[in-house]
Amino acid sequence: MALVSLALAAGCTGRATGGGSDEPPAAPGGPSRVPVATATPAADDAKPPAPSPATPEARPADSEVLMKEGSETEQVRELQARLRQIGHFHRSPTAFYGSMTAEAVSGFQRKQGLAGTGSVDGTTWRRLLGLTRTPTAGELRPATTNELDEPDPRCLKGRVLCISKESRTLAWMIDGTVVAAMDVRFGSENTPTREGTFSVGWKAQDWESTLYHTPMPYAMFFSGGQAVHYSPDFAARGYSGASHGCVNVRDRKKIASVFGQVKVGDKVVVHW
Repeated sequence: MALVSLALAAGCTGRATGGGSDEPPAAPGGPSRVPVATATPAADDAKPPAPSPATPEARPADSEVLMKEGSETEQVRELQARLRQIGHFHRSPTAFYGSMTAEAVSGFQRKQGLAGTGSVDGTTWRRLLGLTRTPTAGELRPATTNELDEPDPRCLKGRVLCISKESRTLAWMIDGTVVAAMDVRFGSENTPTREGTFSVGWKAQDWESTLYHTPMPYAMFFSGGQAVHYSPDFAARGYSGASHGCVNVRDRKKIASVFGQVKVGDKVVVHW
């Protein structure tokens, strides 16, 4: 009863802030590759047309800029997936060419002895194609955006919700094995998510914050009113918002599955 009373006094949910560090969504219509012109057929039907200078592969010129900051195309998604294959991009492909993509491209270019412009020209693209393979559907649109980091040593034994502030991920682990992983966000500077080792005190599949009067589905309370729970605000707006201290999850199916597996008393580790 004491735990329930404490949670009632300190319930949390998502709210808007301006501190997200993900690549921002861009308006549609970013720059895309200009099609290569083809030759016009000869006017005289009796005379065969001259060969077209265009090749079937439509090979871009070395200096032709194919993608740059502000571009938003499926080719950008492929670029990001290929860079991720060789360790230059550490997030899910978004199809939007923002500052993080530019930094990844620049790093790849420098490693290849090219000018680190941060924009993809013909030479950069061909070099990347030669070092990578065609991305799979799962690589182009992975279920989890953020890449898991090395688990904290406290997460390697028993049943643990292992939550990393650095990678912004939650890994549900049993005896050191990751059973499920998902993206999370945390509280703002004014209402930070507590760090440390805790345990699940109680659970509520359908819960509403008594402080903010907003839903907190699949809530697993671990420190007073702070809980791991599904956040429709996080699902809709990503990291442009923050919680009031809770650990927000944006994948409803994943948190619902984990909620069904986690038991009261299971360990919760929140770490950097």
